[in-house]
Amino acid sequence: MTSLEGIRCIDELDLAAKRVFIRVDFNVPLDKSGAITDEERITAVMPTLEHAVKAGARVVLASHLGRPKGTVDPRYSLEPVGARLAERTGWEVLLPDDCVGDAARSVIQDLRSGQVCLLENLRFHPEEEKNDPEFARELAALVDAYVDDAFGAAHRAHASVDALPRLVRERAMGFLLRSEVTALNRLLERPERPFVAVLGGAKVADKIGVIESLLQRCDAICIGGAMANTLLAARGTSMGSSRVETDWLARGRTLLEQAERRGVAIVLPSDVVVAPSLESTAGETVPVGAVPSDAMALDVGPATVAAFAARVTSAKTVFWNGPMGLFESPAFAAGTVGVARALAASSGYTVVGGGDSAAAIHAAGSDLAARMSFISTGGGAALELLEGRKLPGIEALRAAARPL
Repeated sequence: MTSLEGIRCIDELDLAAKRVFIRVDFNVPLDKSGAITDEERITAVMPTLEHAVKAGARVVLASHLGRPKGTVDPRYSLEPVGARLAERTGWEVLLPDDCVGDAARSVIQDLRSGQVCLLENLRFHPEEEKNDPEFARELAALVDAYVDDAFGAAHRAHASVDALPRLVRERAMGFLLRSEVTALNRLLERPERPFVAVLGGAKVADKIGVIESLLQRCDAICIGGAMANTLLAARGTSMGSSRVETDWLARGRTLLEQAERRGVAIVLPSDVVVAPSLESTAGETVPVGAVPSDAMALDVGPATVAAFAARVTSAKTVFWNGPMGLFESPAFAAGTVGVARALAASSGYTVVGGGDSAAAIHAAGSDLAARMSFISTGGGAALELLEGRKLPGIEALRAAARPL
């Protein structure tokens, strides 16, 4: 379990006139023209940024965007993010053409209190993902203090997340990181019961750890998406041409047996929406025992949504991670939207675990998103925390500082 004990928050640091490196998660989705299609990750970190600017910090923001694979790729430039940040705040946001070297050093040296610099994409350098200590030292030499508010990257042992904070004596977490860990730890430490989890997505393999952790805490786990196909197949149900992880069938049976021994209800789909291919624009609802051999399950059906909603409605604590189907296609989005509505209608403590689930909530409507207790900005980080793993980005804030 990840604790925040021994870690300061940004409001405990003296930021006035200091060059403050704030690691943020500006890995926002862009359309083909480079326009931002969802700026929730920018919104989430604004309280930290506004605090730093108001406190008179010389703010140095750093993030990754996409997967440029260690090379400079204009498609993944942070320029659109800098422009949007300036537009919504009125701040002048300076963007050097690199995150290290003369360009970055010159801009940062000239910053005045309350000014903001956004470094170019950290992942343009392969050393970032390699957690290279020399790259971390180059970054550390630019600043006086370090703040991590990138929960979405906290599970990555990358240079700006792990090696860098260990080199800076003045360091802290931002408000977002604090709220993320606090909200998710509530599920681990003191969940009100009944505690229901709703899990979806493509692979059982991706979520085996979190399922095993939740089996020790939940009263029921509702499972949809393609991962449900594997568990249904493990029970002996024919799923036609649906995606099934055949090498995980035995493990799936073991999970179902573990749940039965613990008295945890595993609620699987009773009906699904099927179609011949992922490119289909319409589907047919059938019982799970009647999936045609040439069709694949691409969403959960209305009876399944009703069963999941009944569990969610009666719960005092709910955690949701993963879509119920191919929600990007309107023909197969009803299951995911139905789960979103059920969470919105719940009177319990509802946590959405980032990633596609957060995207689905926002796509389903701002009114639904506003009714969730907490929406995480980090899917992978949220799952690893719920598995009970220590997150590198948090442990680095706790560790003893090393000399440069």
